[in-house]
Amino acid sequence: MPTCLPSVSDHESHANWVSKLTKSYYQDDQQAKLMHLQAEVDSLLQHLENLKQQRLAETNQKE
Repeated sequence: MPTCLPSVSDHESHANWVSKLTKSYYQDDQQAKLMHLQAEVDSLLQHLENLKQQRLAETNQKE
């Protein structure tokens, strides 16, 4: 079943680009908050990727 969701590596590339782009536009405290939120998003995306892999493995075992 194809998905339109980007892979984790695609997201990491996007996160690096956003980090470089926003560095000069935000004050230090805002930049720290943004980086914290970005790390949280990355963590949640990795968790979703892990759940997806587990479900695929369970589906394959049932077949």
